[in-house]
Amino acid sequence: MSGVRSREDKAFVAAAHIVMIILTICALAPFVLMISGSLTDNDALVKNGYQFIPSVFSADAYAYILQEWAQIGNAYLVTIVVTVTGTAVSLFLVSTMGYGLAQDDVPGLNIIFVLVIITMLFNGGVVSSYIIYSNLFHIKNTIFALIIPNLLLNGFNIMLVRNYMRNSIPRDLSEAAEIDGAGQFRIYLTVVLPLSKPILATVGLLTAVGYWNDWTNGLYYVTDNTLYSVQQLLDQMNKSVQYLASHSNIVGLNQNLPSTSIRMAIAVVGILPIIIAYPFFQKYFEKGITMGAVKG
Repeated sequence: MSGVRSREDKAFVAAAHIVMIILTICALAPFVLMISGSLTDNDALVKNGYQFIPSVFSADAYAYILQEWAQIGNAYLVTIVVTVTGTAVSLFLVSTMGYGLAQDDVPGLNIIFVLVIITMLFNGGVVSSYIIYSNLFHIKNTIFALIIPNLLLNGFNIMLVRNYMRNSIPRDLSEAAEIDGAGQFRIYLTVVLPLSKPILATVGLLTAVGYWNDWTNGLYYVTDNTLYSVQQLLDQMNKSVQYLASHSNIVGLNQNLPSTSIRMAIAVVGILPIIIAYPFFQKYFEKGITMGAVKG
């Protein structure tokens, strides 16, 4: 029986590896095609379609982006400031709220818990949100327009952090610290936060990706091009390329403007920092998302 069981285990492991390899290839193939397309001559790309290896190598798309680098560099700076600030503030709010909800003796805990759940199911809508942020908070055409709206959409992250703190951190540690005279804020800083690195890294990565890829807040609240984020600027560049390519005979431009390959290069420029940063958080991601999703 042990031999049969061993053969079954080996067959299962082999099948699991085959499935994971196929899924990995499916996940990586679009990125490879995107990078290859950005390095392919535009005429060859239009004629032959996307290929994993460029049929005719060309860096014209990146040359076009370099010509606009002064504005792109400013957009990168704006996006970095927004991402770092927004992620840091969001982690503080999420971790403190999650810590509070993980306690048993907080007055009105059930009411607060229900209110957090409601924010995951309903929102005020685009029109009411726009009126509140523009007319009440006056954040239009300010850097806060790219930070504040996303801070109020963290119900899911709060639940992840709350479940992790409740189920993965022994209560004996908090009780021991309290017996030694530590207050709740000191327990939160010295006991809970150091043990919450996996879930905080997970939530931080999700939040940072959300801020980096966000362009809707810029679309709604930002018209000053000095405050354009990378995603908003690249979207504007993409629209400009489409316009120039379709009206080149009118405005007297070269017909060979690499419009298709530029779109791929723009996508590479937008996603590259996230791809570089992800491996540094990967070791925390699986553990944090698994433990944080456990029902408490």
